[in-house]
Amino acid sequence: MNDGHIHTPYCPHGSEQPLEAYVKRAITLGYSSMTFTEHAPLPPSFIDPVPNQDSAMRLNDVEDYIQTIHHLKKAYESDIDIRLGFEIDYIKGYEDEIRSFLNEYGPYIDDSILSVHFLKAGGQWYCIDYNPEMFKEAVDASGSIEELYHLYYQTMEQSVLADLGTYKPNRIGHMTLIKKFQLLYDPPENWHQLASLFLDTVKKQGMSLDYNGAGAKKSYCLESYPPLSIATLASSKNILLVYGSDAHHPDQLKQGFSELNQSLIVK
Repeated sequence: MNDGHIHTPYCPHGSEQPLEAYVKRAITLGYSSMTFTEHAPLPPSFIDPVPNQDSAMRLNDVEDYIQTIHHLKKAYESDIDIRLGFEIDYIKGYEDEIRSFLNEYGPYIDDSILSVHFLKAGGQWYCIDYNPEMFKEAVDASGSIEELYHLYYQTMEQSVLADLGTYKPNRIGHMTLIKKFQLLYDPPENWHQLASLFLDTVKKQGMSLDYNGAGAKKSYCLESYPPLSIATLASSKNILLVYGSDAHHPDQLKQGFSELNQSLIVK
């Protein structure tokens, strides 16, 4: 079993459990490989809109993150394939800074994810998955839920097409994250069409998808990112689906896996 989306104690909003605890738990669960994909430092000139500004790891922790994972790779090489990566935030207008980070640290990367968490609406930045209140603020700033979903998938498409250099991630993270609070705020009727059209861009660019189990465990979502209908459509287009637990604690490894269509997942 492969898990391509795992966080670490370097995540300010996650658990302080040591990296080795994730590795030991993964081995217990029967993992054959795991990719650590910590939230890469945000662009230096970008101001994190969440109250504690804790959306991503600190730049001065990156070297230690890399060295620690390299140590674990060697220590456990006979038990599990450990891969080093990042979850890179695509933030429109900050492509040069994102590319600069990737150019510097890309040679150390085995596998990474490209995600969208931040949208700019009404002149303000919002983290769409932070909490229901900030999501509602983003809806209001956009003018409607329809406009926010449109902005999200427009930004997702821009992320796929963006020139982020040689080390740009080739897997898209949780492509329906916009639905995290769907049980509080009904998605627009055309959300499925927006997601389906986005798959065409993913296919054209030869990218894969994070088949993320975390959404199934979120109380206001209760479905994977993406849900079964979109995952099935992606598979029919020969887009590879890579399971991701999106674990922020060792106990969250393999979360949501039983709720997924496991036949669609790349082994």
